[in-house]
Order: sequence, then structure tokens, then C-alpha cells
Amino acid sequence: MSSSTTTETTRQPRFDLPGLNLPLNWTPHAKYLKNEAYRYGALNCRGDMSKMTEVPAQGDGKDLFQTALSDADVQEGKTSLALITLREITMLDIMNTLTDKPGWEDKVFDQAIAQKWKAEILATEGSDVTENMVNWIIAELRYKAKTFKESGGAVSVFNGDVVKSDFAIPKNIQESLKAGVRMLEDIPDVHKDYHPGSDGKVLDLAHPSLFPLMYGRTRVLEDTLVPLDECIEAIGKGKVLPIRESEETVLDKKGSGSSGLANRWTRSPPPYSKHFQWLPCDVDISRDDRSVLITSYINNLHPQRYRDLYRVIEDIISKAIPLWNMTLTPLKTHYASLIFGDTTTEYLKFERITVESIIYDPDQDLLSYPDRPQQGDDEDEEEYEDRLWQWEHATRRVLQPDAGEFHPPTPDASRDDFFQPGTNILRPEKSVDLKRDYGHRGLQVIVKLANIELTPDKPVYEGGTWRVEGQLNEHICATALYYFSSENISESRLAFRQQSSRDYANGMDYEQNHDSWLEQLYGCKNYQSAIQEVGSVLCRKGRLVTFPNILQHRVEPFKLLDSTKNGYRKILALFLVDPGIRIISTANVPPQQKDWWFDEVEEEMMRDGKALGKLSAELRKTICEDVDEFPISLEEAKEARLRLMEERKSYVTTHTSTAFEGNKFSLCEH
Repeated sequence: MSSSTTTETTRQPRFDLPGLNLPLNWTPHAKYLKNEAYRYGALNCRGDMSKMTEVPAQGDGKDLFQTALSDADVQEGKTSLALITLREITMLDIMNTLTDKPGWEDKVFDQAIAQKWKAEILATEGSDVTENMVNWIIAELRYKAKTFKESGGAVSVFNGDVVKSDFAIPKNIQESLKAGVRMLEDIPDVHKDYHPGSDGKVLDLAHPSLFPLMYGRTRVLEDTLVPLDECIEAIGKGKVLPIRESEETVLDKKGSGSSGLANRWTRSPPPYSKHFQWLPCDVDISRDDRSVLITSYINNLHPQRYRDLYRVIEDIISKAIPLWNMTLTPLKTHYASLIFGDTTTEYLKFERITVESIIYDPDQDLLSYPDRPQQGDDEDEEEYEDRLWQWEHATRRVLQPDAGEFHPPTPDASRDDFFQPGTNILRPEKSVDLKRDYGHRGLQVIVKLANIELTPDKPVYEGGTWRVEGQLNEHICATALYYFSSENISESRLAFRQQSSRDYANGMDYEQNHDSWLEQLYGCKNYQSAIQEVGSVLCRKGRLVTFPNILQHRVEPFKLLDSTKNGYRKILALFLVDPGIRIISTANVPPQQKDWWFDEVEEEMMRDGKALGKLSAELRKTICEDVDEFPISLEEAKEARLRLMEERKSYVTTHTSTAFEGNKFSLCEH
């Protein structure tokens, strides 16, 4: 750890931040404006030029990564992945399962073992798997084994580039994290902070919803940084950030590039909160040895009391960066737009199984089928046609397409290669390298530590809801979850679902009024959401998982293995702020915790022999607790947390129904 002395280039003024000196909903557009300052606000202020703000150009000429939190990204298809068949989802699930096997990266090249796997897969009762599908699976895993070894043991699963690794975090770092967290756990029960609404099952050790940035309450330094090693001395300094204007909580129309979102820009609740923001810490990644330094305090984690824990979290961030690189590479829309003239992520994906046309079995005219229903003597025409239609749908099934032959990626593949029948070429990618691309400016990371604790009285964790992390204030582009410890719990999994492109289905040629193929091939229905659940990863002890913020995720239920004993799962969550934008962080906000300030004041009084220092500890604490305004008491912070949680619950519910699930299939009848 070190004090923050980082300076910024003129392209990224260090104190021009959304919600501070820039509008809350500001995003960098320097790539398109050639790093020139521009006037912001004309559209948002309905043409009132007097309300416009002069905004300096920022950024490094890079697009922000797509996020499912942005209605604009969703509407423009930037967060949609290719619609995938049920058979391909089965293939993804099988590959995910096989890559959980110890030593899979070597075993897959052993012909005897590979043949055994193939036989077991094909013999699985009730599975819709063909020999071609299994051949593809083995071939793709042999290709992925190379990447697995080169990356130090990481492999991507599903098409949303969820990445998992059981080897990214060495054992010594895992044990150091356990020891560091034990200091947070070993406190009297009365002081333990169980997350509201968790029924006493989720213990918050360091949660970003406690003592967040609160507009109208939080103090911020406008022209200096909060040094890590002296951050306690900065408590109480700075100005109070005012509550932002409501017009700043909607999307920045200037950068949306779409006129089809007018009805969503003003929806409630808006994508930006004018009340709260999680606070990230700043992270220096410029060192040649690829280690990282946390240069501003982690919110709710005292930098002096838990100095060793800071070092461990630095180590884990450094190990997460290669996995984030793998997760974010397919989202690099800049490359897609240059190569393909299209910014949707589906062009960066490949299909293991393609559907070129709808073929039925039986394929003859059902009117001549010998077992078709006959019209009854007393049955009117409408009733008969309805019964006949139901019989047709039950009788005639769509033929399932099969996998082709796997081909390894071709680095210089052109757009035509992607659509050449029968090739199934993997995507060529211009990789993301966070250190190379953003090492000069660093990263911002939001840190959360939490335990899920089960007891004989509370033996089941019911699981979570489908969600995308954060609100647009945080600009989270990817998440890393490290499951560093667990005991006496059943298998725990993290499920994912994706928004799938409707365009391919809308262009499919099929018979009039026969849209059942959409469900039979893809598991979707006409007039329903274009959402596909793609699978889940095992959250085994020691595993690091990363995923992008274009996917929704959900913690699946788990329970005690031995219902007579306690059990737990411990998690370190790292939320990566999009490195293309800088937000207000703990480098700008002095600590807000009154107990941090009290400990510092008490130590100073005792050290200097001041009169207050001679009072009893209880009386000194009473005097400090009576200090009004600032710093913020734990009671006030918990009240604010409830308001933040309620606001975000409302946002997640509305966003899921209107944005994530809002794009529905609407097949044209023809």
C-alpha cells in the first residue's frame, strides 16, 4: 500500500468527475469529438442554452463497455448475444461440467478418456445429444485446453464469457485472506452487521451500501486527493455534495445514438440515482511486475487496522485482472465496429449449431396424414379447425439441427468467414489488456466481503433474484467473485441468463401461423422476452469467477449438509468500474465513519495528555457521540442503507421488467 500520488494527463482531469464537477449522467465522448471540450445539456434542458455546461474532453478515445444497465445499450442490441439453440445450451452445459473435472486439460487429449466421456454423454438418459455434438465438444475443449494452460488455469464458459478458475488464487493468498477476515469476524455478536432482509443469514463484513456517497450529506475534496496513509486525518474536510438535478438521472441523450428511447429516458426509477453511489477504491496497476497497489482506502475497511488484509486484496485484484481481460475482450465493440461495421456483440460470437431453415417431421402435408382428426357430424367448422390445429402442433415436430465440424479460430478471418456455411469459425478478437490499455490511469474497484451463515435453526439459503450489479452511477462493467471458504453446505451455484438477439428469429422463413419452432429449437416463445438461461457455474471453495455486466446472475439455493451443525460460505466480491470513465471514489471522499474518527481523536488525546484524555473511556465516547453533522454515526449510516436498498430494489425490479425482459419476440406472420 502507498499514499496516492498519481497524477493525470490533461486528457483526464483528475477532479472533473460525474456528480462532482460534471453532470451525474456524463459519459466520455472524446473519441468522437477529437478530445475537444464540448457543450453539454442542450437536449436534456430542452434547448435552454443558459443551463448548458462547458465540459472538458476526457477519456482515452475508447468506448465504454456495454452494460445491461443502460437502456440505450439494450435497445441498440449492444448487450444482446446470439440466439442459441437448446442443443447448443446442452453443449455449453456439458463443457462446463467437463471443465470442472480435475486435470481435464490433459485428460481431454487422452483418447481412451475422451472416448469414455463421449460414451457416457451419449448414454445419458433423456439427453438430446448427437455424436456430432460430442465430437465438437471434445474438439473445442482441446482448443480451450491451450488457453487454459496459457492463462494459468482459467477457462471461459457460456457465450457471455463467464470465466472460472480454481488456480488463479494461490493457496497462501487464500489462507492469508481467511486470516485477515477472521479479524472482522471475531467481534461480539452485538456488533455483527447482518444484511437487512437476509433473515440473519448474510453477515456483512465490508459492504459498499454502508457509508456510501450520499448526495446532500457526503463531503468531498475538490482539488486534492485523500492520501491512503493519512485518510483518517482528512475526516470532516471538504464540501458537502449537493443533491443532483433530476434531469441528470436520465440517460445522456447526446451519446445514446438512438431516437427510439424517448419513452425510457424519463422512466421511473431512473438509471442514475441522485441520492447514492457506491464508493470504489483507486488501484494503481502501472507496476512492471504486474502487482497492484490500492491507493485509496477501501470503504468500511480501516486501512490501519487491516493493513495486512489490504495487501491480500491487492494480490487478489492482481490475479483477477487476467480473468477480467478474458471476460471483457468479447465486449470490445470498437473492434467489432471497425471489422464488421456493426457494434452488436453477437458478431463476436460463433454458433456451434446453426439453423438455416425450419424443417418439420413429418414433412408431408398433414392433411393427407392417415391419423389426422376427422370432423365430427355435430362439430362446427371453427371447433374442428381449432382441434386440427392443436393436433398439428402436437404431431409435427421441428427437426433439430446438428453440430458441424469444429475449426480453430483464424486470426485474420474476415466478415465473410463468419457466414461461410459449414465453417463455424471461432471469433478473431482484439484482446483487452487492462494493464496495457489503462495502466497509466489505473482502475477503480468496489470491494465487498460477506459471509452466508446457516444454522440448524436456519438451514437453507433461499437464493437470490436475477440482477445486474449496481446502477449507472457506478458504471460497473465486470465482477469478480472469489469463494475463498465454505463448510458444511450443499453444492452452491451461480446461474446466468442472457438477452438474445431477436433479429435472427425475425428473419426466419417458416409456415404461416406455425411459430412453435421458436420454442422447440430455442426454448423461447413468440411475444415473450428474448431471454435465455444459459447455465450455472459451481461455486466451489477456492474458485474465482468473473463475468460481464451484460448478463444477469442469480445465486441458487443451497442448504446445510449436516443439519445438526453450522455451515457457511465466504465471498470476496470485486466490482470493476468501467476503466473508460472515472467516478467519485475514496480518493475524493474522506472517511465518513464516526468510529474511525473517534478512535483517532481518542488516541491523540491520550498521546498528547489533553484534559479530555484523562476522562473515562465511557465518558470520552459519550462526548464524541454527541458531535453533530459530521462524521456520520453507524445508526445514521444504517438508516441510509435502508433507503439505498429500497431505491435499488425498485430499480432492479423495474429495470428487469422494462429493459432486460422488455425486448420480446414478435414474429411476423406471413
